[in-house]
Amino acid sequence: MTLVPLTFAEANELVRKWHRHHRPVPGMKFAIGVQKDEEIVGAAIVSRPTARMSDDGWTLEVTRCVTNGTKNACSMLYGACCRATFALGYRRLITYTLPEEGGASLRGAGWKCLGEAGGGKWSRKSRPRVDLHPTQTKMLWEVT
Repeated sequence: MTLVPLTFAEANELVRKWHRHHRPVPGMKFAIGVQKDEEIVGAAIVSRPTARMSDDGWTLEVTRCVTNGTKNACSMLYGACCRATFALGYRRLITYTLPEEGGASLRGAGWKCLGEAGGGKWSRKSRPRVDLHPTQTKMLWEVT
């Protein structure tokens, strides 16, 4: 497998095609793909953190990581995201998983689970929204 750069449109199309519970992202810092035998088998999108308090100017977040099921593609993408993030001068990279997702790919790429975080609805009386994503508590992962 080899790493390849992806455009915003290419990465979001793979999210649209393969992600189990999230839609494409509205923006990104960069996207990385992984290919096997000339076919793209996975993609990761790195953005500013979604949580306001994490957006300190030194932190980025893997907001989407998708594959077609190819073995080791997720770990390869998470590792590549780390290297690119730190090469750009950032000091911390985070991501969130659902509690039922084991995190083997993250552990394999050297990430540390910090425990439960987030969850809840985005909707407020002043700005009602329809939540189209899982709203339960997530697991927060980081690499520094």
